[in-house]
Amino acid sequence: MSNILENANINPRKIAMVGCGFVGSTSVYAIMQSGIASEIVLIDADQNRAEGEAMDISHAIPFSTTQHIYAGDYRDIKDAALVIVTAGAAQKPGESRLDLVNKNVGIFKSIIPQIRDSGFGGILMIVSNPVDILTYVAWKISGFSKERVIGSGTVLDSARLKYMLGEHLDVDARNVHAYVIGEHGDSEIVAWSSADVSGVNVNQFCEIRGHFQHESSMKKIADDVKNSAYEIIEKKHATYYGVASAVRRIAEVILKDEKSILPVSSLMEGEYGISDIYLSMPAVVTSSGVETKVHIDLSYEELTNLQNSANTLKEILGKLDLSMPAKKQDK
Repeated sequence: MSNILENANINPRKIAMVGCGFVGSTSVYAIMQSGIASEIVLIDADQNRAEGEAMDISHAIPFSTTQHIYAGDYRDIKDAALVIVTAGAAQKPGESRLDLVNKNVGIFKSIIPQIRDSGFGGILMIVSNPVDILTYVAWKISGFSKERVIGSGTVLDSARLKYMLGEHLDVDARNVHAYVIGEHGDSEIVAWSSADVSGVNVNQFCEIRGHFQHESSMKKIADDVKNSAYEIIEKKHATYYGVASAVRRIAEVILKDEKSILPVSSLMEGEYGISDIYLSMPAVVTSSGVETKVHIDLSYEELTNLQNSANTLKEILGKLDLSMPAKKQDK
């Protein structure tokens, strides 16, 4: 696969953030601290918000590396290596997920064509929720190749899983290798069959550490991972530090062409009997987006749950109107 960042028209260290709410601004702050970008442009429907966030974050540059952070518009993203979209409506009490999807699809019908029409040639990463659905919508509306359109997927969920397993086993979470797969949402699955700690099967390692109630422990940890966002939102009304770190990590992998394996949301094309839907599965991520899907062993139950997760998303997609309004003709 060709390296997109070698394109002379692309600044390989430029990132654009579309959406300057809690997630967008915190993600820009995390990226700024990492020093991976030399230029970051912030775009928001509220121009004052974008300008304020850019000013505030810029004041921390002396503690990081030389960077140019500013508020702009869609004309500023043509040469970006990566555009990150966090814009979207937040779910309100009593509002269904389908209600939220319809709102955000409407927003994407405005945002994605402007990204496409800018001449942007880099990687498009969707973070807005429900991320798997909206990544599919962005792919369809943009007309970009499937490799160039990815979602943040279950990178954060998998980090939460590693953290909780590390706490349970009293070991460094960085030695835990485990994935949450499927939907970033209520139908997500912990792929216990492929989980290990430094190459040792997770159940075997649990016994080494004195834990023998595998089934109950696995269920509790999986439920805690799935429900952690709800708990955080209940306590502080939003979650943004964890997802900002996940966004920073994905951005780092892309800009540095690390070829790291991350459970991003990508287009399924027959893997595990699933097609024409974006789902979060481990994949080799490069400067050109998703290079290779990584097949992991799943139990029959995990596979069934993954297919059910895909069907859940497909049911929602089937109810969406993805048609674009016709352009007005010049008189």
